[in-house]
Amino acid sequence: MTRDRAAWKVATVSTALVAWLLFAGAALGASPSPEPIGGDPRSSGQGPGLVGDPLFAVLAVVIIGVVSVIATLAYVRLTARRGV
Repeated sequence: MTRDRAAWKVATVSTALVAWLLFAGAALGASPSPEPIGGDPRSSGQGPGLVGDPLFAVLAVVIIGVVSVIATLAYVRLTARRGV
């Protein structure tokens, strides 16, 4: 009985795999052209370049890092065992 169940499971899985492969559509990839046809979608018709304010982004990352270090040190200092 277990041999029949194993054969049934293999047949079911292989049928599902074959059906999946038969009905799978072709994936459409990006265009091979080196530049977008309509220009850079992130800017107003200009060429590629920096979008947003990179100095603000770097400053925000530094501030988040400093705050996380201070918060971690404060947590370790406040929760340290005393007298062990």
